[in-house]
Amino acid sequence: MAKNWIQFPRMEGEVSRQAHADLPEGTFEREFGKEGFFGPASHIYHRNPPTGWVDWEGPLKPRAFDTQKLNGGHEGPWDADLLLHNASVKVRFWRQDTAMKSLARNGDGDDLIFVHKGAGELFCDFGHMSFRDGDYIMLPRATTWRIEPSEPVEALLMEATNESYVLPDKGLVGNHAIFDPAMLETPKLDEAFRAQQGDGEWRMEIKARGGVSTVTYPFNPLDAAGWKGDLCPVKVNWRDIRPLMSARYHVPPSAHTTFLAGRFVVCTFCPRPFESDPGALKVPFFHSNNDYDEVLFYHAGDFFSRDNIDAGMITLHPCGFPHGPQPGALKHAFTPKKAATDEVAVMIDTRDPLQVAEAAEATENPDYVKSWGMANRAARDAADQTGR
Repeated sequence: MAKNWIQFPRMEGEVSRQAHADLPEGTFEREFGKEGFFGPASHIYHRNPPTGWVDWEGPLKPRAFDTQKLNGGHEGPWDADLLLHNASVKVRFWRQDTAMKSLARNGDGDDLIFVHKGAGELFCDFGHMSFRDGDYIMLPRATTWRIEPSEPVEALLMEATNESYVLPDKGLVGNHAIFDPAMLETPKLDEAFRAQQGDGEWRMEIKARGGVSTVTYPFNPLDAAGWKGDLCPVKVNWRDIRPLMSARYHVPPSAHTTFLAGRFVVCTFCPRPFESDPGALKVPFFHSNNDYDEVLFYHAGDFFSRDNIDAGMITLHPCGFPHGPQPGALKHAFTPKKAATDEVAVMIDTRDPLQVAEAAEATENPDYVKSWGMANRAARDAADQTGR
């Protein structure tokens, strides 16, 4: 049943007529909304930045983890370090330096692989495809597969537990916006695929129900002679994505959705020009996490809304408090220091709270929550300089 929200837009006091633009002088806008950026929302104009805290106690806080501090290579994807999880999604970090010795099959849900570093060949039930850094590879539940790296691979694994990945509804902008579905690559029954077939013992490791079962075959089960249908692995690279943007309005993160499952979405932030309208915000607006936990994996570039964040790091902003740009970014809220962003990041927004696994806790930067500590001073200075 569709939700019949209690909606009756009102304005009170000093406000902007257009969200994220032409803010009342000396104020900081915070979006207070439901269902991420899809439900009803109000915009509150504060005299001080909503992230201007000076102390924090308790577990509900911004957190940052460094995947580069995790242990070395793995035997296969089921050995990858579990970082964050709930009933709908499991986020792991995987390092694979050599060819997988066993085949993998996930009986618990679809897998989405984001290749952070490396390159190689993927073989699966449907054939063969090459991959490189920046690729998303979506493997439907129960696909049998393996990889042979040509360069050591580091990858973010996002399992849609007991769910399926689908493409977002692109609404008014049409099906070919952001990325054309024709960009999705599929496996080929090519010479490389046929060359790896044949007799010889192969082990298949099937992950299901919290454990791994091993099946041994006297031949390679990746032996397809042909296939037809509309269910198979697909691949797309962030370089193929053309971000939705506006010169006069900072679009919300939901406009960058790449895949979604039942209780979470996966978005991709790619390089794009900054908004050119002088009154439009050039950085992410302050907003309250009223319904979703927000995870960001930083892949490459200069992460313009964050300070002291390097490639390979992950931040978690749990549901229940406002967040937004850090003090360094606020200085450029209306006057960016360059013409375009050059960041690449993967965002995972989950409708249910995420649990932090031991592997992630071991790499945590406990001072991340303090990185907003000077927000009041820096933000007030920025507001005074711009007249906002």
